[in-house]
Amino acid sequence: MTSPSHDPAACGTRSIAIVADDDEFFRMAASALLVGQLGFARVVETASLDEALAALADLPDTTLALFDLRMPGMAGAASLSAVRECFPGVKTAIVSASTDRRDILIALAAGSHGYVPKTFGAAELVKALGSILAGNIFVPAFLADLPGGASTASPLAESSESSGATLTRRQREVLEFIVEGRSNKEIARSLDLGEGTVKVHVAALLRTLGVANRAMAAAAGAQVLRGA
Repeated sequence: MTSPSHDPAACGTRSIAIVADDDEFFRMAASALLVGQLGFARVVETASLDEALAALADLPDTTLALFDLRMPGMAGAASLSAVRECFPGVKTAIVSASTDRRDILIALAAGSHGYVPKTFGAAELVKALGSILAGNIFVPAFLADLPGGASTASPLAESSESSGATLTRRQREVLEFIVEGRSNKEIARSLDLGEGTVKVHVAALLRTLGVANRAMAAAAGAQVLRGA
């Protein structure tokens, strides 16, 4: 039964949402809820990080983007932080099968507006996303019951420690071009990507490598690629 608080007429028609997940059935189910329960006029489904970034760059009216933590191209905290940096006006949330405490904390530390487990039923998912759209940060209640680790380091910092090992194939390709001194436009042309997509990959690489600018990324990247 439709929840009255999430009736499309009551919510008003929102603009565009993006669902980025390599599970086709989840994308279909999430899209139906976003349109039918949360009032979105359009939902764009993508199966990888590159596709999601291209959609975000092409659709400036996007107000919500849902990401799977394990989909192709996703490199954890660095990818999430870069998306938040390059698209600050979009509310982002992780919808994942993982209920691991560290995954949840990494997503929140990276600036995500919420973490929604795929174990949630339809009503719980709609409620969680409605809370995020209302401006809240959503975390599952069971987070309080999960055992915490002994480490006092930031989850975001911990996830960046093994930078070379955690680079995705696409990030390595972009890094190779940065080392060669190529511009974003040249990289986009060579990889057949949008400049906006390349911009996010570059931002993610800076975070992963722990450097402040492109020149430092080129120097650090040369060492990372030699050790690959």
